[in-house]
Amino acid sequence: MPSLLRFLTVIGVLGGLTYGAMFMLASWFAPQSREITVSVPPDRFAKQPSP
Repeated sequence: MPSLLRFLTVIGVLGGLTYGAMFMLASWFAPQSREITVSVPPDRFAKQPSP
């Protein structure tokens, strides 16, 4: 039983460190907003003729 508790403790600590690292990265680095223009060719809107 002690080895199971040790395993669960290690898994819990690693999970907590991973969660903390992801939270830190999400908090510190915010993406910059920018405008994106994409031109779509008109043939994408035309119906394709059925064979």
